[in-house]
Amino acid sequence: MPSTPPRAPYAECPSASRGRKVAEPESRTRTPFARDRDRIIHSTAFRRLKEKTQVFVAHEGDHFRTRMTHSLEVAQIARSIATALGLDADLAETVALAHDLGHPPFAHAGEDELKVQMAGYGGFDHNVQTFRVVTRLERRYPRFDGLNLAWETLEGVIKHNGPVAGHLEEPSWRAIAEFDAEYDLRLSTWASAEAQVAALSDDIAYNNHDVDDGVSAGLFGLKELLDVPLIGPHVASSLADYPDCDHAIVKLEAVRRMIGAMVDDVLAETRRRAVAGKVETPEDVRMLGHALVSFSRPMLEDLGELRKFLMERMYRHWRVNRTRSQARRILADMFKLFMAEPDTLPAEWQQRAADRDEAGCARVVCDYIAGMTDRYAIEEHRKLFNLEVWGM
Repeated sequence: MPSTPPRAPYAECPSASRGRKVAEPESRTRTPFARDRDRIIHSTAFRRLKEKTQVFVAHEGDHFRTRMTHSLEVAQIARSIATALGLDADLAETVALAHDLGHPPFAHAGEDELKVQMAGYGGFDHNVQTFRVVTRLERRYPRFDGLNLAWETLEGVIKHNGPVAGHLEEPSWRAIAEFDAEYDLRLSTWASAEAQVAALSDDIAYNNHDVDDGVSAGLFGLKELLDVPLIGPHVASSLADYPDCDHAIVKLEAVRRMIGAMVDDVLAETRRRAVAGKVETPEDVRMLGHALVSFSRPMLEDLGELRKFLMERMYRHWRVNRTRSQARRILADMFKLFMAEPDTLPAEWQQRAADRDEAGCARVVCDYIAGMTDRYAIEEHRKLFNLEVWGM
């Protein structure tokens, strides 16, 4: 068995965590980052990911990815990469598990529609919504709203893709600006290496599973991938190694090989950057001036070509476009109804909207809709707009 790599000098140390906004006694059995992971897994928002869309709407098939299966795949890849680099695997896994908690139903179609509906009320951003879920919207503890996550986890949730201080003037980022004024997250610096690992693991996971799901859905065939950079060579080698094997199995073998190639590339490029940048401490990671954890330039170029293929053949496919159109109408209908008739909201949400101005009421409506699963949104729309429900 391979030996466990030594701890990297720039890894986050749980015992040196900056703590939590609301002080709590430390766990006797878990590090702060492992405790955060458990809080995320037990959250209502995480459970709802099981029926939130990745690309295909949840009712279209049992084998397509959902936000939950995607998050689990990202977490697995993040933990593997973090372990290989000598980083804190619990922190990388925790940020990975949390990164999609704020996504509304119907994937990017849902986010696009909420942006339209919230344009005059402070906007909508799924990354900000994720932060609001873990700092405000989850209600599970008697002493605080949210999950009261460790500083390093919160930093990773909002900064895993890089510094965000430049967004603070945007209306949709007001919640971040307000929180940061009370609890400084150093929004102008890069996040920890562990959070950066989670971000790259997201890229690895969704590009690979979109290839898998696209072939499974019949949007393109396995042999159509032969000329596509990154995935093509792995399809070719898998077909050559297993010429008589069912193409469904060959597809999975090619995807496995592509994941392995992308992981190896991240490990090599990150180690190169750590040496070149003389990165020796967690603070060095934050002040490096660019990402420490990254793909190499050739990998980024190939990845760009793969994304172009997926954009043309999958994300803009007429079947996916039709579903997106339907999803946006569902959310638009509900948003407009709840704004016009807030007394049709469930009692808990009516309570939250009470005594608020129009923008405040819109935010409550947005929070309610953003928390819905695909299936719940479809059913709620049917109850609100289909007269057949009432037997008429």
